[in-house]
Amino acid sequence: MSDPQTAILALDRVSKSFGTAPFKVNAAQSVSFELHAGRTLALVGESGSGKTTCARLVMREYMPSEGQLLFKGKPVATDNAKALAAYRRSVQMIFQDPYASLNPRWRVKNIVAEPLREMKLLKTSNEIADRVEELLETVGLSASDGEKYPHGVSGGQRQRISIARALASEPEFLVCDEPTSALDVSVQAQVLNLMRKLQDELGLTYLFISHDMSVVRHMSDRIAVMYLGRIVEEGDTEELFANPLHPYTRLLLQTIPNVQKPNRDRVVGGGEVPSPLKPPSGCTFHPRCPVAIGRCSAEVPEVRTLQGGTRVACHLVEEKIATAAE
Repeated sequence: MSDPQTAILALDRVSKSFGTAPFKVNAAQSVSFELHAGRTLALVGESGSGKTTCARLVMREYMPSEGQLLFKGKPVATDNAKALAAYRRSVQMIFQDPYASLNPRWRVKNIVAEPLREMKLLKTSNEIADRVEELLETVGLSASDGEKYPHGVSGGQRQRISIARALASEPEFLVCDEPTSALDVSVQAQVLNLMRKLQDELGLTYLFISHDMSVVRHMSDRIAVMYLGRIVEEGDTEELFANPLHPYTRLLLQTIPNVQKPNRDRVVGGGEVPSPLKPPSGCTFHPRCPVAIGRCSAEVPEVRTLQGGTRVACHLVEEKIATAAE
C-alpha cells in the first residue's frame, strides 16, 4: 500500500472475529486497504467473503478485534463521543435493499430530513424543508415525491431516496453495500450513472461492495478481491481485468457474460466456498484452485506488493516472480 496518511480512510491490518472456539468465525483477517478522495475502491467476492463485515467495520457498527481504522491519517476514536459523531457525519451508507432501509410509516420528506434533525445540521423547519427539496432534486426526484410513502414509489426511486438521505449530512465518502443488486437491470444503470454523476459533482469517495464484476468495472478505480475474510488481490481496475494474477480473481472474471465469445474456454475451480467455521489450511482457496501447488495447503501466502502497485497473496505468483528473477 501507499502511505495511509495520504488516504481519506485506511484499514490497517484489521481483523474481526465472532464467537469463541470451536464456533469462532474469522470474518475479516488482517485486512488492509485505502480510500483516496474522489475515487472508488470496490470490494468483490462471493457471499461469505467478508465484504459486508468490512463495510460494518468502516461504519463503526463493529469494532475490530485487531488492527485500526484511520480517518485522514488519525485513528478513529471509540471513546470520544464528539469525535465519533463527527466521523459518522463524514461517512454514510447506501444499503442493498432500499425498501428495508426506509421507514414505511414515514413520508419521503421525513426520511430525508431525519439526518438533518438528528445531527442538528439546520435550525428551522423552513431550512430543513428547503434542504430536503434540494436533495430530492439532486437525485432526480421532485419536491412532490416528498409527500409519498416508500411503498408508493418504484424500486429505483426508493434507492434515489436512500442516496438523498445519505447525502443529507454532506458526507465525504459513502459505503455502498450492493446498492443495485435488488433492482431491475435497466434501473441499475440509471442508479449507477447517478452515483457517478454525484461523485464527479460533489467529489465523493466510494467504498463499493458488489459481487457483480461488470458493475464493478463500470464504477471502480481500484478493486480488492476478498475470499474467506482475506484480500487475495488488489489492483487498478483495468490492470486487474487485463491481467488477473490470483486464480480466484480469474474465476470471478469468468462469470462475466461475453457476447462475442459465449463458448470461450474457461478454467473453473470446483466446489463451493468452505465453511468459515472450519476453513482449509494454508491458502483457503486451494481446495477449489485448478493450479494449486504443494505448499498451498500448508502455508498461508503473504500479501506482496508488485511493481505497478498490484497486491496479491498467491504462492504460484510468488514462485513465478522468483523464477523470473533467477
